[in-house]
Amino acid sequence: MAHQNASGTSASLTRQGQLNGNASDNRALYLKLFSGEMFKGFQNNAIARDLVTKRTLKNGKSLQFIYTGRTTAEYHTPGKPILGNSDGAPPVAEKTITCDDLLISSAFVYELDETLAHYELRGEISKKIGYALAEKYDRLIFRAIAKGARLESPVSKTNFKEPGGTQIQLTRSGVTNATAAYDSECLINGFYDAAAALDEKGISTEGRVGVLNPRQYYELIQAVGSSGLVNRDEQGDTLQKGNGIIEIAGIKIYKSMNIPFFGNYGTIYGSASGTNPGVTSPGNVGDFIGQTDAAKWGGLEDARSNQTGVNNNYGNHSDFANSCGLIFQKEAAGVVEAIGPQVQVTSGDVSVVYQGDVILGRLAMGADFLNPAACVELLAGAAPASSGNAAFGTTYPANG
Repeated sequence: MAHQNASGTSASLTRQGQLNGNASDNRALYLKLFSGEMFKGFQNNAIARDLVTKRTLKNGKSLQFIYTGRTTAEYHTPGKPILGNSDGAPPVAEKTITCDDLLISSAFVYELDETLAHYELRGEISKKIGYALAEKYDRLIFRAIAKGARLESPVSKTNFKEPGGTQIQLTRSGVTNATAAYDSECLINGFYDAAAALDEKGISTEGRVGVLNPRQYYELIQAVGSSGLVNRDEQGDTLQKGNGIIEIAGIKIYKSMNIPFFGNYGTIYGSASGTNPGVTSPGNVGDFIGQTDAAKWGGLEDARSNQTGVNNNYGNHSDFANSCGLIFQKEAAGVVEAIGPQVQVTSGDVSVVYQGDVILGRLAMGADFLNPAACVELLAGAAPASSGNAAFGTTYPANG
């Protein structure tokens, strides 16, 4: 049996897992390596997080957001003390957002499989965990914005009227059903209508964005070409190829498969009708795109506050039967995070017993609308007040 020479010169080793060459822990960086992959997967796929108002929640289950209505100006009477506006303006309301239960995505990695694999398994799994958390994160926020577009202002003080949300029906002559969702002329008109509505309601032009599904986005690109609708400062005269590089009426446009879209997420295929835009399937191998089975394929699920783990009202899938796009400004919705995206991994005795590790991604957040006036929902097919577009269990209030 060969023995190492204790008195011989040892090679200077570079251990991949050591932190700053600290030989006391040869695996110190391993968690950080694949947790970084999880964060990268989350950040690359969660677009809504930076488009709305985000707060960190500590030492409580909910967070209050203060909503202040508009105030007025009046002339001063000489000699009269100034003690605030005579009408009591501005009115103030409160919006409470509660943290939902812990959201998790996990996978078990068998140690032998990892040893035999010729690729880096944990990093890839961590990336997919990040994708899953980002997908859920965006979906809840987008549903909250759609909810806000259907509701009145939270200010209810007597003699004060604040603007509520906006719904825009995409339609034009010769386009009468849900195919309007993919009609570039209808979409462009809808964006200009939305910009005018936001202007009329006093919403800041800063931070205005629109989110469409990928096919809508590319329909716009084909129709717009190199006309004045392109944001030349970012893209020049070439056709667009990234996220958020078209601007229409000062509204920056993003694409996402996580917006509510005719009772599903992202896109659906089939024959044109009042609730189907009529896109022919490109022949996908497999069925997950366009499927409405939430448990199996991640279709648009029921997510009212009576659902397990949900403490805010994100609506049921039937509430979005004709929804096909969102336009909003940063104050449209708020999100509270009690636990930001994190990675946890089993170790020690647990790893020995099961001969592997569980990689767990976790997140605790909640979302809801803040200012309905900053929310615009695009609809196609059925009329806004029809069945399938009910405002989360209530009837439509009048938009102020």
